[in-house]
Amino acid sequence: MKTRREILRLGLVGTGALIVGNTLSGCRASGGRGAALADAMGRYGKLGPPDANGLRLAPGFTGRVVAITGARPAVDSKYLWHAAPDGGAVFGTPDGGWIYVSNSEVSPNGGVGALRFAPDGRVVDAYRILSGTHLNCAGGPTPWGTWLSCEEHDRGRVHECDPTGARPAVVRPALGVFRHEAAAVDPVGRCVFLTEDQPDGRLYRFVAAGPVEDLDHGHLEAAEVSASGDVRWHKVPDPTASALATRHQVARSTAFNGGEGAWYHAGVLYFTTKGDDRVWALETARNVVRLIYDDDSFEAPPLRGVDNVTVNARTGDVLVAEDLGSMQLVAVPPDGRPRPVVKIVGHDTSEIAGPAFDPSGTRLYFSSQRGSDGRGVTYEVSGPFGG
Repeated sequence: MKTRREILRLGLVGTGALIVGNTLSGCRASGGRGAALADAMGRYGKLGPPDANGLRLAPGFTGRVVAITGARPAVDSKYLWHAAPDGGAVFGTPDGGWIYVSNSEVSPNGGVGALRFAPDGRVVDAYRILSGTHLNCAGGPTPWGTWLSCEEHDRGRVHECDPTGARPAVVRPALGVFRHEAAAVDPVGRCVFLTEDQPDGRLYRFVAAGPVEDLDHGHLEAAEVSASGDVRWHKVPDPTASALATRHQVARSTAFNGGEGAWYHAGVLYFTTKGDDRVWALETARNVVRLIYDDDSFEAPPLRGVDNVTVNARTGDVLVAEDLGSMQLVAVPPDGRPRPVVKIVGHDTSEIAGPAFDPSGTRLYFSSQRGSDGRGVTYEVSGPFGG
């Protein structure tokens, strides 16, 4: 009997599967990134024993719980923290504090909740910024200070949300109707990259007709990847998928096995595919994609069940959250072996989601979506993330 992993690999069909397979074969033959990952030591220390919250952390790091499903994160708030916390991001506030937004991957009425922090790190408020949507999985922050929340179902759409809750959320149908996972904005190229959580999902980009913050005017494209990793983009005829799913509208587009997290940093789009446990890097100016992590390169892979991602802006490390796997948040450095940053003990049927740094880069937020008893738990880890 084939394992689930083998079945997912076979889900890469058609032209896209051949292209991705050839790209990886060439990568392995050259030694290249896979060998570097296997040989280098990485920057993070050995994780210690679990703390009172079940977090295993490296020396110098501390953790705390900031929200639990069904409980009030702040004494004076009326909002009960939502179930199944998933994708998230942090936004600075004028008073020197910050807001952490978090999707709720439930149906019906998933939506998005938010935690507001004072400059000293206290949780001072919690509230909802999006209601009436379903299976809000990942998403992405925008450079202009909004949150793109993505619905993960066949008629899923992207909703642009105000982290403060002062303005109502707005649906952005031009970004496509499909099983959305994550979104990442490239302000230089004036586009939004989008992943699709299907065994034969596509990598998309929305190209704005004018300023990138105008998400209503522009066109949606799907990626075609050559054997050498060169990327060409093709316009999707019907982004609303009124008659045919978007992933089937461009015959030459490449199939990616379960698109997950996406994050843009310094001219590079980082994204993950869960069906084959890979982390990719797309240089957006050159339109070239390469692998920076492939679990097939390891006898004992240090990272399994790749999901949400973020980037440590100080070090360039790509932080990848595990869905199941070992319940770790793992750093993939620019040069070096992947190293766990944190491991959650006792949450074996959960997943880690929503990693995001505060404006100072010293606090990292993330959630255990189902915790140890079905209730989501949102954490803060503080420490020397600067390396």
